Amino acid sequence: MSHRPRSGLAAVSTALLAMSRRLEVHDVLKTIVVSARELLDAEYAALGVPDDHGGFAQFVVDGVSDEQWKAIGPLPRQHGILAAMLHEEKAERLGDVRRDPRFEGWPAAHPEMSDFLGLPVRDGDETIAALFLANKRCPKEEGRCGFTEEDEELLSILAQHAAIALTNARLYERSRELTIAEERSRLAHELHDAVSQKLFSLRLTAQAAAALVDRDPDRAKGELQQVAALAAEAADELRAAVVELRPAALDEDGLVNTLRTQIQVLDRAHSARVTFDTCGMRALPAAQEEALLRVAQEALHNALRHSGGDRVDVTLARRGQGALLGITDNGTGFEPRAVRRAGRHLGLVSMRDRASGVGGRLRVISAPGQGTTIEMEVPGG
Repeated sequence: MSHRPRSGLAAVSTALLAMSRRLEVHDVLKTIVVSARELLDAEYAALGVPDDHGGFAQFVVDGVSDEQWKAIGPLPRQHGILAAMLHEEKAERLGDVRRDPRFEGWPAAHPEMSDFLGLPVRDGDETIAALFLANKRCPKEEGRCGFTEEDEELLSILAQHAAIALTNARLYERSRELTIAEERSRLAHELHDAVSQKLFSLRLTAQAAAALVDRDPDRAKGELQQVAALAAEAADELRAAVVELRPAALDEDGLVNTLRTQIQVLDRAHSARVTFDTCGMRALPAAQEEALLRVAQEALHNALRHSGGDRVDVTLARRGQGALLGITDNGTGFEPRAVRRAGRHLGLVSMRDRASGVGGRLRVISAPGQGTTIEMEVPGG
């Protein structure tokens, strides 16, 4: 390592920093593979995460086009040289993988590979992945050169940091899952408290109406009108809960598509018009996207339940490296000097906590008779 050119050390540093900055498991896997291929100047790189059934839970490649990958077919099984990397602790450096006795061939669409370097990615005593490189690029005048001992040492360093990055990403995703579970539990309690009370009142009012039908039809009519009102309130509570409990799918769909889908649901479910407009958005850190989504949900719930307006407009736009979210209704509004009382009623405290928790800020603009605007700005990352 001591004789590696300075530019090479810079490349190592860049690769390690790139891995440490990723939080999502898939992003970490892809960054590891790309970094390994670029760092060791290989034509192909792959990383496999084993499952418990003789296959791979995830298998990420670099250097193979999407068309090639589709043509290759299903994910490989744990066999041959791939299995060796998962069940042995040492690296494998081969001049031609096709001549190794463990080589069992590959699909017809698979690219031709010769020189090979692979090693396990280990977390303590557990092999959590295996990293593979093939076809070392060499200057034309040198012909075939293959992977060197120095390449193996570099890949070993990269694999050690990859194990840390992958473990951290898994812990981060587990933490998010726990947070989502806690949030769903909170919403379940709120749903139980709110809707069960409404349904209990609904049952009592219906019973009263039934008892009054014969002897006091006018009072019975009033009770039935109350039944209709309570049923409408219970339906609103259920709609709001369904939207919040529905998986956000931020990882798959991103903030813009997730928010657009939920707003379309609200627009269909409520008499008020709910619109969404977005401009210039880019991907944000996962924590910020989740906070923006939750604030939008809370503000939409408030506008549709409490504002009395017939229109709610949601905007999401790029602001520097971050984003600006706005939710505006044309309802009754409130007096800013009463913001503490309104804050308790409208959940503004929790929205401010969500904003500040990701380095953002929340602003409330309102006046009696002039509607309300909630703005949340995050700095990006």
